[in-house]
Amino acid sequence: MNVSGKTILITGGAGGLGSAMAKLLAEKGASVFILDLDEEKGSALVNEIADSGGKAWFYRIDLTSEQDWQKVFDQALKATGKVDVLINNAGINIRKPIEEMSFDEWNTMMRVNTGTVFLGCKAAIPVMRKQGGGAIINTSSVCGLIGHRYTPEAYTATKGAVTLLTKAVASRYAKDGIRCNCINPSTVDTPFVQELFKDPERKKERLGEVPLGRLATVEDVANAALYLASEEASFINGVALPVDGGTTCC
Repeated sequence: MNVSGKTILITGGAGGLGSAMAKLLAEKGASVFILDLDEEKGSALVNEIADSGGKAWFYRIDLTSEQDWQKVFDQALKATGKVDVLINNAGINIRKPIEEMSFDEWNTMMRVNTGTVFLGCKAAIPVMRKQGGGAIINTSSVCGLIGHRYTPEAYTATKGAVTLLTKAVASRYAKDGIRCNCINPSTVDTPFVQELFKDPERKKERLGEVPLGRLATVEDVANAALYLASEEASFINGVALPVDGGTTCC
């Protein structure tokens, strides 16, 4: 899949999913901008990509700041002259059911999981329109497609908003050559989930809902991002792509 020569920005780029995306996209020839608060991890990832022959930059950014977004786009344009792809991947999960969650916690979830996607799209659209097109990829969740009894209601609400924001942007800005799609993963095998699975009942319930009988890997999700960023996906727009082993078809 062809992303050679593309400039790609990835929020939450120093985390588990983001770093997998960054390494794969750089390996395939993209110039990758890793946007995150974790400077230590981000800088280490840049060095790892450079050691493998790839191109990467790290920018520390408060994704809830419109001014920070503008600065990052200015820096990316100065470095490469364009922004071909934005991957809005950052997110949090305050793991409390609705009865226990405060309104402040609800608003924090909305600000980070939905607000940062809004700001990213807002910053990307005029740049991509001016250059004749681009692609926006939002990381949603299976919880952006279905209600999920093991997941806090606030998380599900934020990811549902991301899924429909994706479709709204796709429908309005396709005329400008801008594609917007989202990835909707089921539970991904990360260190946090491995810790969660020390409880055998939780492991049983999560694996039991996946027809393929395993968790998604970070590579599964990164491969979906590679496809949606590539020229081979040039007619894919407004799609919510489940990477879920069949979870959402049950």
